[in-house]
Amino acid sequence: MNFKLVTQSPALTETACVVLPVMQDGSLTPAGEGVDKATESLIRQIIDRGDFKAKLGKTFLVPFAPGAEAQRILLVGMGEQDKLTENKFSKACQAAYENLAQLSLHNALLTLADTPLKGRDSSWKLRLMAEVAETSFYRFTEFKSKPAAEDFPDELAFYWPDNQQSSEGEKALQVGQAIGQGKNLARTLGNRPGNVCTPIHLAETAQELAAKDSAFSTSILDENQMAELGMNSLLSVGKGSDQPPRLIVVEYKGSKDADEAPHLLLGKGITFDTGGISLKPGEGMDEMKFDMCGAASVLGVLEVVRQIKPKLNLVFMVAAAENMPSGKASKPGDIYTTMSGQTVEVLNTDAEGRLVLCDALTYAERFKPASVVDIATLTGACIIALGHNISALLSNNDDLASALLKASKDANDPAWQLPLAEEFQEQLDSNFADMQNIGGRPAGTITAAAFLSRFAESYPWAHLDIAGTAWHSGKQKGATGRPVGLLTTYLLDLEAANA
Repeated sequence: MNFKLVTQSPALTETACVVLPVMQDGSLTPAGEGVDKATESLIRQIIDRGDFKAKLGKTFLVPFAPGAEAQRILLVGMGEQDKLTENKFSKACQAAYENLAQLSLHNALLTLADTPLKGRDSSWKLRLMAEVAETSFYRFTEFKSKPAAEDFPDELAFYWPDNQQSSEGEKALQVGQAIGQGKNLARTLGNRPGNVCTPIHLAETAQELAAKDSAFSTSILDENQMAELGMNSLLSVGKGSDQPPRLIVVEYKGSKDADEAPHLLLGKGITFDTGGISLKPGEGMDEMKFDMCGAASVLGVLEVVRQIKPKLNLVFMVAAAENMPSGKASKPGDIYTTMSGQTVEVLNTDAEGRLVLCDALTYAERFKPASVVDIATLTGACIIALGHNISALLSNNDDLASALLKASKDANDPAWQLPLAEEFQEQLDSNFADMQNIGGRPAGTITAAAFLSRFAESYPWAHLDIAGTAWHSGKQKGATGRPVGLLTTYLLDLEAANA
């Protein structure tokens, strides 16, 4: 799908459909007023008659637009002006795209960036509109023998008032489209079944992405190399599976200073999680193919970086394994010596994410990173604490936490910081090893992060628990692509700070 900017009045722009925002009180934006005037108050008549109430996300199609250059007009309800938020703006955009997807149009002109939104300029709105366009038209049909026919627009044009710098608009479109495509890649990886999306598949995907640009270099550690390094904790998770684990590392050199300390993103890549010997209930276990969504988000960000090329040095890392029960699998009570030399008593083999991440966090030390952020579908307790809309954030560094929280707000990809106090470490005490891998039911998300923090003491580190936000269950089952937007925004903020 092609995106482009349009600076002339929407009333004078030829298009199959012009999309106009309408506030719940009936007010129009300047672009809408121009189209209304050209059509001799057609829109105003529709609103005044009460045919369109303009509640948030509601739409009204005007199939003819006499007087305007557009063939059709799609009115989109924005709700109450004083209650319009970033999330509501996103929902209105999504409603517009869902309607366009059903109209079999070759193109459309979007003017929603003309909507006043407190604290957000046109660039921010345009970037979000481009991102939501990509994700709204996404369909996962890879395994459908006869996928439903879709007739999406070939081109979307976005109104950009001519008194603003067009270069800003072009960059906003580029970044938004790249984020949307990165999210869609993460969704595709998450949606693929466990018999296809294996640790080796993740490694091959990383290699394919990196091979497209000389700024990237890749190294894949197999089980023998990890054994030589003493990554016994990571290897323990894959012992019960016929699928071999992998540690995937992709370096990106974007800074003018090749020796500048990189920022590292680490994703949990459990490509299927049965729970191992601590077997999960059968109901809903199919959704455990999504337990690699942290890894998928890291690869999604890698795709965004490939497109927008920020002036940063970065490392993308994925700790990938499949957690299966067998005669070779780890057992509750087993003790492993991690790469760091610390020992872990495994009380529950279903708390495996922290076991693969802890060795990867130790391996990260060799890059002397400026920061490390790990992303993982780590704990069901996170869903109890924060539901399905907000990711959990824990960190050993206040500046890093603040930067990620700001990025979550700016990306409309919300996160909430939980405390990481010393008192929670006591729940990990073991009679037989340096620590145990679970801390009981109380504060389960925090004690999981407390476990990881023991392996991240040599650098600024943050942990994002995306167990509640990485996928949807039920009728809309599928991966969400979060938190690709948050992470990309965080990296762009770092680039801006270094400029």
